[in-house]
Parts: sequence; structure tokens; C-alpha cells
Amino acid sequence: MLKTILSISGKPGLYRLISRGKNMLIVESLADKKRFPAYGNEKIISLGDISMYTEEDDVPLTEVFAAMKKKEGGALVSLDLKKTSADGFYEYLGEVLPNFDRERVHVSDIKKLISWYNLLVSNGLTDFEEETPAEEKEETAEEA
Repeated sequence: MLKTILSISGKPGLYRLISRGKNMLIVESLADKKRFPAYGNEKIISLGDISMYTEEDDVPLTEVFAAMKKKEGGALVSLDLKKTSADGFYEYLGEVLPNFDRERVHVSDIKKLISWYNLLVSNGLTDFEEETPAEEKEETAEEA
């Protein structure tokens, strides 16, 4: 599910991939549902390709979102992004992802993570579990 949700550098929020055109993507803002082209010269990355630094291996964003969903019971994160202290953000992420790398993960990263999670949840996109290739094959076999 997160493969079709995109972050575009320099633009706030998240975007859903609608279509591919010649040298561009057609995207729709999750916030206001407006569609527009995103061109190849913009830095566009899928949320499915992002991971968080930990003390061992990097953890995919899907797993971090799933842990946040479990902690919050599927609801929005209640932290105030403007009033919470840096220690408060590190404490929150420590509850969700205990072994995150405190030297490489910055407060701005945690704020972005929380705002993305809240945006996804408020748009009903809460299926953070990645499908394995076997599950995808079963679904296409059932559709046929």
C-alpha cells in the first residue's frame, strides 16, 4: 500500500500516485485531493522505500507505522508537534522503536514521521503490513 504513497521534496504532505505520463507522474494530494503532475527533476520517493536507522539494521517505514498503529490503537498520534520538546519526541519514538539510532535520527525526522502517520490515518490508509509476493500471487489467482 505504501508503494503508491509518495513524498515530493520541497512540497509538504504526501501524495498518491494516480498515473504515469511521459516524463512525469500524475499525483493527488492526500490533504486536499488536488491532482497535478510531478516531473522527473523533482525528488520523488515512495514511502515503501524509506526506512529508519536503528542500532542494528534499518527498519522499513511500514514496520514503524505498524508499531505506531499498535501503540495508538489505530488512532492519530496525540503529541503536539509544535509544543512537544525534543526529549518528548525521542521518548515517543523510543516507545515505538526502542532500538532506533539516537545519533542519526533527528527531531525533524520524528516530526515528519508523526505528521505522515497522522495524514495516512486521517485518510483511512491504515493497512501498513506489506504483502509478500506469495500473497500477491494468491490474490491475482483468486481474481482470475
